Amino acid sequence: MGGAPGLLGRFEPPTAPWAAGHRGVDLAAEPGAEVRVAAAGVIAFSGSVAGRPVVTVSHPGSGSPPLRTTYLPVTGSLPVGTAVAAGQVIGRLAPEGRHCTAGDCLHWGLLRGRRYLDPLTLFGTGRARLLPLGPGPANDGRPTGG
Repeated sequence: MGGAPGLLGRFEPPTAPWAAGHRGVDLAAEPGAEVRVAAAGVIAFSGSVAGRPVVTVSHPGSGSPPLRTTYLPVTGSLPVGTAVAAGQVIGRLAPEGRHCTAGDCLHWGLLRGRRYLDPLTLFGTGRARLLPLGPGPANDGRPTGG
């Protein structure tokens, strides 16, 4: 299911907002582990959603609407409105054991508005989509590829 060390579950976009899917990635982690923010931003939410601790970070300057990353189950250590640098600790993984089949894990999500995106694309490790090489109707003649 994962395909990479530490990656327990990949992003699987739903076909419709209400449909089944996996709206983020699951990363191997132990309860109590420090959770670090993926990119600079501002703590937008830190609290409970449906009985689970969640931290959400807004990333101003990332487009309109700005990107948001979500981390759960994470007990936040910073108040809402706190500016954070990439890699800064934002909380600790709470024990849960119900999301990942392997036990505890960090669920990391990425949204733009209400649209879920693959958070691994922030690091260039999301799913690749190849484009044709050479001139064609879809490009200006420069080689493309991905």
